[in-house]
Amino acid sequence: MLALAAPAGVRRFNAPPTQASWLTYLEARMTSRALSLALATLLVASAATLHAQQAAKVKWGPAPPFLPAGAQFALVSGDPGKSGPFAIELSLPNGYVIAPHSHPTDETVSVKSGHFRYGMGDKIDKKAEKTLKPGQSNTMKAQMTHWARAQGHTVVEVTGNGPFAITYVNAADDPRNAKAKEKPKAK
Repeated sequence: MLALAAPAGVRRFNAPPTQASWLTYLEARMTSRALSLALATLLVASAATLHAQQAAKVKWGPAPPFLPAGAQFALVSGDPGKSGPFAIELSLPNGYVIAPHSHPTDETVSVKSGHFRYGMGDKIDKKAEKTLKPGQSNTMKAQMTHWARAQGHTVVEVTGNGPFAITYVNAADDPRNAKAKEKPKAK
């Protein structure tokens, strides 16, 4: 008869395990692992399906008038104009710039594609900018003056708690003002 040692963590009995009991033990372990793997695969597939369904439901249109022309906007959840959580997506063409501004509440920007470049302060300064790549995110704190620009076609999700508001440092940069004639230039 084969002498088999019990693996670490397995209770040992006075009598050595029989080959049949050892096989039963191994089958139980393998079945448990197979079920765990099947469950994990099912969860991943479900999450991917849910994400695809949510993406299919997103309806794109022109960005609201508080953003410069050229961006596309999609409401993902909530209502940015009301109190409570919201999520929006913005599709930004290459070179799109949002002039220095602030918000009364925190906003979190998560990059889905492209490169989202941003910086802090009252003036656009390419030398001081940071870059978020797909899968990365950053939270801009309330009242923190910042600016942003897209490198390549960029899609971001913006989440926060409404009501959403934006105040431009320079009123002439606010697209809602008739005086906002041209996009701000990066230095």
